Amino acid sequence: MAPLNAAPDATIDPRWRAVVERDRQWDGSFVFAVTSTKIFCRPSCPSRRPRPERVRFYATGHDARAAGFRSCKRCEPESASAAGSDAIHTTMVVRAINRLEDEAMTVTQLANALEVSRAHLQRVFTRLVGCTPAEWQRAQRSERLRAALSTSASVSSAAFNAGFDSLPSAYIAASAHLGMSPGALRRGASGETVFYSIVPCALGFVLVAMTSRGVHRVLLGSDPLALDATLRASLHAADIVRDDAALGDISATVVGLASGAALSQPLLNALPLDLRGTAFQQRVWRELQRIPRGETITYAELAARIGSPKAVRAVGTACGANPVAMVVPCHRVVRADGSLGGYAWGVERKERLLRGEQLPTA
Repeated sequence: MAPLNAAPDATIDPRWRAVVERDRQWDGSFVFAVTSTKIFCRPSCPSRRPRPERVRFYATGHDARAAGFRSCKRCEPESASAAGSDAIHTTMVVRAINRLEDEAMTVTQLANALEVSRAHLQRVFTRLVGCTPAEWQRAQRSERLRAALSTSASVSSAAFNAGFDSLPSAYIAASAHLGMSPGALRRGASGETVFYSIVPCALGFVLVAMTSRGVHRVLLGSDPLALDATLRASLHAADIVRDDAALGDISATVVGLASGAALSQPLLNALPLDLRGTAFQQRVWRELQRIPRGETITYAELAARIGSPKAVRAVGTACGANPVAMVVPCHRVVRADGSLGGYAWGVERKERLLRGEQLPTA
């Protein structure tokens, strides 16, 4: 169990995301304390963001004071104004997260424990956290499994230590959320083979890498050697094999996307994907795939579509972490003022992609 005053897991803890985004809607639901300064603040405090390993969460300012921290004079976390209009909802979500950390329970059992309806819990939790309670629970257990595999004597002991009730359930969760079997994770992915190809395209060169599950990386660049080095650095424990012939058809599909070509939906649907990310990232990436060719939406619209209208910055971060350029079209998301915003492979490539997709189909 991760106690309330434990250091946050920056990948899956919405409380840490609230601190990073200075989200006012979480004010009144908890305070965070910084071990290096011995000061506690409300989530929206405008002070410099601390390092996650130095952060501790407390339910109230009283609890933080009891632990030896003093109140921030800048954000005044114990003042009446610290409670936002959505404090009741955020408090409920924090209570739900604490319950899920403590014990295994269904969404219905969780709703009953919190004395709210199942539908209300689902709706509020998804809006504030960016995923459902069940998705949160699966992601958290998978991350615990990842940590346990490095220290446990066996895969089975790691699975049970992570909270899984059976070994098959751990294998299913690891495959879906972490992208490989528990055994492969325990070996540092050293038993996994990744095939890749580098071919020229309208945007320079594109690298396409595949595992046994599907397309795992799509990288853009102007230097094939640099693309090769980037892939090997990110997958250093895997066996990396170049095979341009075997990936010929899939590479041709990606090259078509780079030119803005209107590929048939059945062809895109048939493209297997091996995307590994947090529950929130997966939610963003799924929604990106629903944006039609030739259209754009804003980061705020994307946040609203996944049920988390306040998580605009987190949505932008998830877009930036997209591992398969163009296949998951994060380039179709722009700023509210119509400007292009950022793009991992350069704003010029983003502009060319969008311009190419405006051309009529053949």
